[in-house]
Amino acid sequence: MARRCVLTGKRPNVANRVSHSNIKTLRRQLPNLQAKRLWWEAGQRFVRIRLSTSAMRTIDRKGLDAYATELGIDLSKF
Repeated sequence: MARRCVLTGKRPNVANRVSHSNIKTLRRQLPNLQAKRLWWEAGQRFVRIRLSTSAMRTIDRKGLDAYATELGIDLSKF
């Protein structure tokens, strides 16, 4: 499974780790993904989604169905 948020599309970023002597080595910055089981009111069932914590906060404010329709995501596939 890819490390990607289903709703926001957040994915790993590549950045430099800089040591005290200014030596640069590449590192990956992973998104904070959580596997959650959320209640989908329109479908009257739970959906299991792997999403970022920022998407979880947005779902708390807007609601799962409203946020998914805003992004154009079909929740019946989950």
